[in-house]
Amino acid sequence: METGFDLDARLMADTVTLGDWPLSRVLLMRNRLFPWLVLVPRRAGAVEIHRLSPADQVLLTRETSAAARVLERLFQPDKINTGALGNVVSQLHMHVIARRRDDPAWPGPVWGRGLSAAYGGDELTALADRLWDALKTEIAVIRDMK
Repeated sequence: METGFDLDARLMADTVTLGDWPLSRVLLMRNRLFPWLVLVPRRAGAVEIHRLSPADQVLLTRETSAAARVLERLFQPDKINTGALGNVVSQLHMHVIARRRDDPAWPGPVWGRGLSAAYGGDELTALADRLWDALKTEIAVIRDMK
């Protein structure tokens, strides 16, 4: 599955890898202002969702939904934002962001506003571990959905 797959350098710099799901590498943005996951299908040259195989399109939808469920469970957001823009980083990647009415970008988008804050000390490691523990429980659900 991963033959020829390389994570874009900008995604690598902006995130920490949590692990791999059946299709996607699951990343956490290094921005403590928003609980923000990024799913990157491990397909060489993938740029657009509609160019994935039908099976991979379904799998990406399942993984996106699973990521949203985990963010809802852990953070109780007012809204989950999902999107695959790709104007800056063309490698196909799906943003899944837990939003709150009191977050600094509400109600606008989180990107393009220069709003960022680094995680302190062990905060990033603790959150990454907590998220991956919750995300791992979704793997069976992703595979078993009919």
